[in-house]
Amino acid sequence: MNVYEVGSLAEKLSTNVYPGRGIVLGITPDGTKSVAAYFIMGRSVNSRNRVFVQEPDGIRTEAHDPSLMKDPHLIIYHPVREAGCGLIVTNGDQTDTIWEYLAKGESWEAALRTRCFEDDGPNWTPRISGLLAGDGSYKMSILKSADAEGTACARFFYEYPAIAGLGHFIHTYVCDGNPVIPTFQGEPERVAMDNDMNAFAEMLWKNLNEDNKISLFVRYTDLKTGAYEQKIFNKHE
Repeated sequence: MNVYEVGSLAEKLSTNVYPGRGIVLGITPDGTKSVAAYFIMGRSVNSRNRVFVQEPDGIRTEAHDPSLMKDPHLIIYHPVREAGCGLIVTNGDQTDTIWEYLAKGESWEAALRTRCFEDDGPNWTPRISGLLAGDGSYKMSILKSADAEGTACARFFYEYPAIAGLGHFIHTYVCDGNPVIPTFQGEPERVAMDNDMNAFAEMLWKNLNEDNKISLFVRYTDLKTGAYEQKIFNKHE
Protein backbone atom coordinates (compact mmCIF):
# COMPACT_ATOMS: atom_id res chain seq x y z
CA MET A 1 0.00 0.00 0.00
CA ASN A 2 1.38 3.39 -1.02
CA VAL A 3 0.17 5.88 1.59
CA TYR A 4 1.66 8.73 -0.46
CA GLU A 5 -0.26 7.91 -3.62
CA VAL A 6 -1.76 10.98 -5.30
CA GLY A 7 -5.20 10.30 -6.74
CA SER A 8 -7.08 11.66 -9.73
CA LEU A 9 -9.97 14.00 -8.98
CA ALA A 10 -11.53 13.13 -12.33
CA GLU A 11 -11.61 9.47 -11.33
CA LYS A 12 -12.86 10.12 -7.80
CA LEU A 13 -15.72 12.31 -9.02
CA SER A 14 -16.73 10.35 -12.12
CA THR A 15 -17.10 7.14 -10.09
CA ASN A 16 -19.11 8.71 -7.25
CA VAL A 17 -22.72 9.69 -7.94
CA TYR A 18 -23.04 11.69 -4.74
CA PRO A 19 -20.02 12.93 -2.76
CA GLY A 20 -22.30 15.77 -1.59
CA ARG A 21 -20.39 19.01 -1.03
CA GLY A 22 -16.63 19.07 -1.51
CA ILE A 23 -13.57 21.21 -0.82
CA VAL A 24 -10.24 20.99 -2.64
CA LEU A 25 -7.16 22.93 -1.52
CA GLY A 26 -3.63 22.63 -2.89
CA ILE A 27 -0.73 24.01 -4.92
CA THR A 28 -0.15 24.00 -8.68
CA PRO A 29 2.61 21.69 -10.00
CA ASP A 30 4.83 24.67 -10.85
CA GLY A 31 4.56 25.85 -7.23
CA THR A 32 3.44 29.37 -8.13
CA LYS A 33 -0.26 29.37 -7.23
CA SER A 34 -2.59 28.09 -4.57
CA VAL A 35 -5.78 26.31 -5.57
CA ALA A 36 -9.19 26.43 -3.89
CA ALA A 37 -12.33 24.74 -5.15
CA TYR A 38 -15.77 24.18 -3.68
CA PHE A 39 -18.77 22.39 -5.17
CA ILE A 40 -22.30 21.67 -4.07
CA MET A 41 -24.65 18.88 -5.10
CA GLY A 42 -28.26 18.15 -4.19
CA ARG A 43 -31.01 15.55 -4.42
CA SER A 44 -34.05 17.53 -3.24
CA VAL A 45 -35.83 20.35 -5.08
CA ASN A 46 -34.82 22.73 -2.28
CA SER A 47 -31.12 21.82 -2.52
CA ARG A 48 -31.05 21.94 -6.30
CA ASN A 49 -32.66 25.37 -6.42
CA ARG A 50 -29.38 27.25 -5.89
CA VAL A 51 -26.67 29.21 -7.64
CA PHE A 52 -23.32 30.68 -6.59
CA VAL A 53 -23.26 34.49 -6.66
CA GLN A 54 -20.06 36.52 -6.46
CA GLU A 55 -19.54 38.79 -3.44
CA PRO A 56 -16.79 41.40 -2.88
CA ASP A 57 -14.99 39.04 -0.49
CA GLY A 58 -16.00 35.66 -1.94
CA ILE A 59 -19.25 33.99 -2.92
CA ARG A 60 -22.64 33.15 -1.46
CA THR A 61 -25.42 30.76 -2.34
CA GLU A 62 -28.73 32.15 -3.56
CA ALA A 63 -32.09 30.67 -4.53
CA HIS A 64 -32.39 30.33 -8.30
CA ASP A 65 -36.17 30.54 -7.99
CA PRO A 66 -37.16 32.21 -4.69
CA SER A 67 -40.71 30.83 -4.98
CA LEU A 68 -39.37 27.28 -4.59
CA MET A 69 -37.33 27.99 -1.45
CA LYS A 70 -38.70 26.14 1.57
CA ASP A 71 -36.02 26.01 4.28
CA PRO A 72 -32.94 28.18 3.76
CA HIS A 73 -31.12 27.54 7.04
CA LEU A 74 -28.73 24.86 5.76
CA ILE A 75 -28.48 25.82 2.10
CA ILE A 76 -28.11 29.63 1.99
CA TYR A 77 -24.71 30.77 3.29
CA HIS A 78 -21.31 32.22 2.30
CA PRO A 79 -19.14 29.24 1.27
CA VAL A 80 -16.08 31.40 0.54
CA ARG A 81 -14.81 34.51 2.34
CA GLU A 82 -11.46 36.28 2.29
CA ALA A 83 -9.75 36.72 5.65
CA GLY A 84 -6.71 38.97 5.33
CA CYS A 85 -4.37 37.17 2.92
CA GLY A 86 -6.19 33.91 3.50
CA LEU A 87 -9.34 32.28 2.18
CA ILE A 88 -12.03 30.47 4.16
CA VAL A 89 -13.96 27.74 2.34
CA THR A 90 -16.75 25.79 4.03
CA ASN A 91 -20.04 24.01 3.39
CA GLY A 92 -22.14 26.13 5.75
CA ASP A 93 -22.55 29.23 7.85
CA GLN A 94 -19.48 28.25 9.88
CA THR A 95 -17.66 30.38 7.28
CA ASP A 96 -18.89 33.43 9.17
CA THR A 97 -18.01 31.92 12.56
CA ILE A 98 -14.43 31.31 11.40
CA TRP A 99 -14.19 34.80 9.89
CA GLU A 100 -15.38 36.43 13.11
CA TYR A 101 -12.90 34.50 15.25
CA LEU A 102 -9.97 35.24 12.95
CA ALA A 103 -10.94 38.93 12.87
CA LYS A 104 -10.53 39.13 16.64
CA GLY A 105 -7.22 37.24 16.64
CA GLU A 106 -8.50 33.85 17.70
CA SER A 107 -7.90 30.52 16.00
CA TRP A 108 -10.04 28.70 13.49
CA GLU A 109 -9.94 25.65 15.79
CA ALA A 110 -11.53 27.73 18.54
CA ALA A 111 -14.20 28.88 16.09
CA LEU A 112 -15.04 25.35 14.97
CA ARG A 113 -15.20 24.07 18.54
CA THR A 114 -18.31 26.23 18.91
CA ARG A 115 -19.99 24.42 15.98
CA CYS A 116 -21.05 20.87 15.20
CA PHE A 117 -22.54 18.82 12.36
CA GLU A 118 -25.76 19.87 10.65
CA ASP A 119 -29.13 19.21 12.28
CA ASP A 120 -30.49 17.10 9.42
CA GLY A 121 -30.87 13.70 11.08
CA PRO A 122 -30.60 10.87 10.31
CA ASN A 123 -27.81 11.98 7.94
CA TRP A 124 -26.20 14.44 10.39
CA THR A 125 -24.30 15.96 7.47
CA PRO A 126 -20.77 16.90 8.57
CA ARG A 127 -19.48 20.45 8.45
CA ILE A 128 -16.34 20.55 6.30
CA SER A 129 -14.05 23.57 6.33
CA GLY A 130 -10.80 24.77 4.79
CA LEU A 131 -8.47 27.68 5.51
CA LEU A 132 -5.95 28.59 2.81
CA ALA A 133 -3.07 30.81 3.92
CA GLY A 134 -1.25 33.39 1.82
CA ASP A 135 1.88 31.21 1.65
CA GLY A 136 -0.07 28.28 0.19
CA SER A 137 -0.22 26.18 3.36
CA TYR A 138 -3.70 25.16 4.40
CA LYS A 139 -5.88 23.61 7.06
CA MET A 140 -8.93 21.37 6.79
CA SER A 141 -11.51 20.19 9.26
CA ILE A 142 -14.55 17.95 9.52
CA LEU A 143 -17.13 18.04 12.30
CA LYS A 144 -19.30 14.93 12.30
CA SER A 145 -21.64 12.97 14.50
CA ALA A 146 -19.98 10.60 16.95
CA ASP A 147 -22.92 8.17 16.73
CA ALA A 148 -25.96 7.32 14.65
CA GLU A 149 -28.26 9.23 17.00
CA GLY A 150 -26.42 12.55 16.71
CA THR A 151 -25.82 12.84 20.45
CA ALA A 152 -22.24 14.16 20.27
CA CYS A 153 -19.80 15.80 17.85
CA ALA A 154 -16.39 14.47 16.82
CA ARG A 155 -14.00 17.17 15.54
CA PHE A 156 -11.00 16.51 13.30
CA PHE A 157 -8.36 19.06 12.25
CA TYR A 158 -5.65 18.67 9.60
CA GLU A 159 -2.76 20.96 8.67
CA TYR A 160 -0.78 20.78 5.41
CA PRO A 161 2.35 22.49 4.03
CA ALA A 162 2.45 23.89 0.51
CA ILE A 163 3.77 21.10 -1.73
CA ALA A 164 3.88 21.71 -5.48
CA GLY A 165 1.39 19.56 -7.37
CA LEU A 166 -0.37 18.23 -4.29
CA GLY A 167 -3.85 18.98 -3.01
CA HIS A 168 -6.33 17.50 -0.56
CA PHE A 169 -9.99 16.73 -1.12
CA ILE A 170 -12.65 16.38 1.57
CA HIS A 171 -16.35 15.85 0.96
CA THR A 172 -19.44 15.38 3.09
CA TYR A 173 -20.43 11.86 2.04
CA VAL A 174 -18.67 8.63 1.11
CA CYS A 175 -21.27 8.04 -1.60
CA ASP A 176 -25.02 8.11 -2.15
CA GLY A 177 -27.26 6.20 0.26
CA ASN A 178 -30.86 5.46 1.13
CA PRO A 179 -32.32 6.15 3.62
CA VAL A 180 -29.07 7.36 5.28
CA ILE A 181 -26.18 8.89 3.32
CA PRO A 182 -22.85 7.64 4.76
CA THR A 183 -20.61 10.34 6.25
CA PHE A 184 -17.09 10.91 4.90
CA GLN A 185 -14.50 8.72 6.63
CA GLY A 186 -10.75 9.10 7.19
CA GLU A 187 -8.30 11.85 6.28
CA PRO A 188 -8.73 14.26 3.36
CA GLU A 189 -7.72 12.51 0.15
CA ARG A 190 -4.42 13.32 -1.63
CA VAL A 191 -5.14 14.53 -5.17
CA ALA A 192 -3.22 15.96 -8.13
CA MET A 193 -3.42 19.64 -9.07
CA ASP A 194 -3.16 21.34 -12.49
CA ASN A 195 -1.28 24.49 -13.59
CA ASP A 196 -4.20 25.54 -15.81
CA MET A 197 -7.17 26.92 -13.87
CA ASN A 198 -9.62 26.65 -16.74
CA ALA A 199 -8.66 23.06 -17.46
CA PHE A 200 -8.88 22.16 -13.78
CA ALA A 201 -12.29 23.81 -13.37
CA GLU A 202 -13.67 22.20 -16.53
CA MET A 203 -12.41 18.81 -15.36
CA LEU A 204 -14.20 19.15 -12.02
CA TRP A 205 -17.47 20.32 -13.56
CA LYS A 206 -17.42 17.64 -16.27
CA ASN A 207 -16.89 14.80 -13.80
CA LEU A 208 -19.47 15.81 -11.20
CA ASN A 209 -22.64 13.76 -11.63
CA GLU A 210 -24.87 15.52 -14.16
CA ASP A 211 -28.12 14.92 -12.27
CA ASN A 212 -26.86 15.98 -8.85
CA LYS A 213 -24.33 18.75 -9.45
CA ILE A 214 -25.45 22.32 -8.74
CA SER A 215 -22.55 24.78 -8.59
CA LEU A 216 -18.76 24.95 -8.59
CA PHE A 217 -16.26 27.64 -7.56
CA VAL A 218 -12.53 27.58 -8.40
CA ARG A 219 -9.88 30.17 -7.52
CA TYR A 220 -6.15 30.24 -8.35
CA THR A 221 -4.05 32.73 -6.36
CA ASP A 222 -0.51 33.84 -7.23
CA LEU A 223 1.62 33.17 -4.15
CA LYS A 224 3.94 36.12 -4.84
CA THR A 225 1.49 38.86 -5.77
CA GLY A 226 -1.78 37.69 -4.24
CA ALA A 227 -3.54 38.28 -7.56
CA TYR A 228 -6.16 35.68 -8.37
CA GLU A 229 -8.38 34.40 -11.14
CA GLN A 230 -11.56 32.48 -10.51
CA LYS A 231 -14.39 30.71 -12.24
CA ILE A 232 -17.98 29.91 -11.23
CA PHE A 233 -20.22 27.26 -12.79
CA ASN A 234 -23.97 27.15 -12.12
CA LYS A 235 -26.25 24.49 -13.50
CA HIS A 236 -29.05 27.08 -13.50
CA GLU A 237 -27.69 29.61 -15.98
